[in-house]
Amino acid sequence: MRIGLYPGTFDPVTNGHTDIIARAAKLVDRVVIGVAKNDDKGPLFSTDERVEMLREAVSHIPGEIVVQPFSTLLMHFAEELHANVIIRGLRAVADFEYEFQMTAMNQRLNQDIETVFLMADPRHQAIASRLVKEIARLDGAIDSFVSPAVAARVRSKVKNGK
Repeated sequence: MRIGLYPGTFDPVTNGHTDIIARAAKLVDRVVIGVAKNDDKGPLFSTDERVEMLREAVSHIPGEIVVQPFSTLLMHFAEELHANVIIRGLRAVADFEYEFQMTAMNQRLNQDIETVFLMADPRHQAIASRLVKEIARLDGAIDSFVSPAVAARVRSKVKNGK
């Protein structure tokens, strides 16, 4: 079984993320979305909320998709899952430089797990979770960047002063 691990913080999950997930689901037998626990960094959403939003966001995507939090080294988590592939999305050159370094380090830790890069759909290249939150905080429209359910959650969190 080919298992692909798509890790991230997903704070919040965007249309760009779900596009990568849908495309990855065509390449592997199972996609595991690894939600990094980073509660100490002050995310807008808790780990449990991010897991719940992701489960809702991918429920319509065909294929075996599992959403699971993790707090270990990425390669340890991948080994625990018996993942063959780490899936990463690229939006711009800046992403590539960061991902290039991470891939080299991950390969040193376990050369049996490959990293596969999927280019963001041009419609989603500018979308970043950080920017979605900033636009929402400034009372801008985020509906074209995230699902309606996620947009409502972001607006609620921002309105309540999180």
